[in-house]
Amino acid sequence: MQDLQHWISRYLLDCQFQKGLDPKTIKAYRIDLAQFSAHISQKGSGLTRDGVMEYISDLHQQYKPKSVRRKIASVKAFCGYLEYEELIQENPFSRIRLKFAAPFTLPRTIPLSSIDAILTAAYQKKAEATGSKQQRMILRDIAVLETLFATGIRVSELCAIQNSDMHLNEGEIKIHGKGAKERFVQIANPDVLKALYCYKEAYADIITPAGAFFVNKQRKPLSDQSVRGIVEKYRKLAGVENHITPHMFRHSFATLLLEEGVDIRYIQRLLGHSSIVTTQIYTHVAGKKQRDILSEKHPRNKIHSM
Repeated sequence: MQDLQHWISRYLLDCQFQKGLDPKTIKAYRIDLAQFSAHISQKGSGLTRDGVMEYISDLHQQYKPKSVRRKIASVKAFCGYLEYEELIQENPFSRIRLKFAAPFTLPRTIPLSSIDAILTAAYQKKAEATGSKQQRMILRDIAVLETLFATGIRVSELCAIQNSDMHLNEGEIKIHGKGAKERFVQIANPDVLKALYCYKEAYADIITPAGAFFVNKQRKPLSDQSVRGIVEKYRKLAGVENHITPHMFRHSFATLLLEEGVDIRYIQRLLGHSSIVTTQIYTHVAGKKQRDILSEKHPRNKIHSM
């Protein structure tokens, strides 16, 4: 086989342009494959079953199960590519049985009362703003917070929204999801729509030339880090003690809809999950609500047999 680094580069290009994978996914693949390449080069084991098994064993000693599973999946996908391109005679994974359980962790959600407090703090800050620059920035922050909770959008998806993706007259947003998949999410709440209209009007001079809908003071698309900073800023202003991330708005969006009785397949489409299995993790979180309902509403409570 030709130089391994060459084919890793070819594979990553294929992931980018043929499969349309998210840039962050490709970055993770690049890191994982560089680590794997360095390992087999150092050990001199090559792309063999024993070499891969030794690499997997080393991973288990260095990383948590979730990271190990991801790194193995990266290498396995790459080996599948090499096999398809007939660059290796035998896929080393064809004779490897992998089975290890990663710890099951429930998604962390934000209590509705905390979301209420954060939004209230943002609107209160807007009411107290003295200068036009400060008020304009707060309008942007409010629009970001409202969009996170109204749509369950990923942070990367929010930052990638183009001006042309915002169809406010129709009350919907076109979202560019993972794997070049697109979906539309409707904005039905009038307060959210008003926040987006106000922001768009205030930033019209920047949004149009920038192309991106959410922008920063440098007239560039808002970054993931900036969104985290916005969430943290208003968490502190609201006096919410628990650590909150933008992605937790996504978890809360899904869980609260599920608790309101929304069919999980609708939630799957809203979140942009390709498989219902991914969405089903929220049923475990919503189980607490089910417990409360059964505790308070179950007809057995009306039977007094003792």
